[in-house]
Amino acid sequence: MSTLHQDALIIDGLIISKWERAVFEDMRKGGLSAANCTVSVWEDFRGTVANIARMKQLIRANGDLLTLARSTADIEQAKKDGKTAIVLGFQNAHAFEDQLGYVEAFHDMGVRVVQLCYNTQNLIGTGCYERDGGLSGYGHEVVAEMNRVGIMVDLSHVGAKTSEEAILASKQPVTYSHCLPAGLKEHPRNKSDAQLRFIADHGGFIGVTMFPPFLQRGVNATVDDYVQALDYVINLVGEDCVGIGTDFTQGYGQDFFDWLTHDKGVNRRLTEFGPIQNPLGIRTIGEMPNLTAAMERARWPAPKITKVMGRNWLRVFAQVWGA
Repeated sequence: MSTLHQDALIIDGLIISKWERAVFEDMRKGGLSAANCTVSVWEDFRGTVANIARMKQLIRANGDLLTLARSTADIEQAKKDGKTAIVLGFQNAHAFEDQLGYVEAFHDMGVRVVQLCYNTQNLIGTGCYERDGGLSGYGHEVVAEMNRVGIMVDLSHVGAKTSEEAILASKQPVTYSHCLPAGLKEHPRNKSDAQLRFIADHGGFIGVTMFPPFLQRGVNATVDDYVQALDYVINLVGEDCVGIGTDFTQGYGQDFFDWLTHDKGVNRRLTEFGPIQNPLGIRTIGEMPNLTAAMERARWPAPKITKVMGRNWLRVFAQVWGA
């Protein structure tokens, strides 16, 4: 591990791995200071509360490795203590159900990032795999309430029209926490140059993922291809509003992906990902130092590396959470 990686604050904008000791140990091995960890996708209010309770129990049980992040100060303290700060995040606002008051309730529980939709339509708006009707009336109220309490709006799996309307509606920076540029590969989950510029022009933030189905070279990609994708986005919008959002799914098998990609209606499939294998060199969270090394190989200056590896996320989190 290079001194640069060791000293840097490392923040992963999205991980949806199997929450267990082995993954937490790998987070420490990789030098992660913090990660936005998914605790809700298709679960309702009650199921999500149960997931949060379990995650908090895991944080206590693995207190030698982890701490809960309610603020950016918690992230900076975790870095000092050699721990990983767990940011509780949702990949779907389904758990808000039709109760606006649940937004603040979840904030009180520690939730700090919520994606509005996951692939398909819900009460708030439309996902990226369906015809997009835009942000609903209730969706406008949810965005305003998330702004008020200090939960970041995530639009990674959200449709183009709903995303644009959410970006315009939000008084705080919003994010594509884990996306890739359509300019490198056409895919419903990838964002066009115009979309990437639009979110950046409105003070938003872009986390670049390395999820293989969305990468130009798919399962043949390497850590250097991931750095190339980061540079593509940076060349469009500048290095101050770009970070990493790996979308690690470590510890999970096919059953999990079948559950993730289901559509409305029993036994309906929305999409098939094919084989999931992260880029060579960064197959596991523990290999995160290889990403910093690849940035150095690409002759990135140290300030650019430290910003993209975590400092940018910290800045934007401070802005939204401190609102």
